[in-house]
Amino acid sequence: MNGKLFVYILMTILTVWSMDAVNINQIFKKNRVYEARVFYFLLGISLIYLSTNFIMDLYTSLKML
Repeated sequence: MNGKLFVYILMTILTVWSMDAVNINQIFKKNRVYEARVFYFLLGISLIYLSTNFIMDLYTSLKML
């Protein structure tokens, strides 16, 4: 469990850092700040979850070899 927590923290840092480079202002309508923030938050959470599970599954499958 400690390893998975470490991977979650690492992927959170990497995801926030990488999402900072994306300019998503053009895909939202004007005056829709709240919706854009919710979308950005959910996108970040989903990327963190998917990348962490991918790394942990890869580690588990390589460990079994």
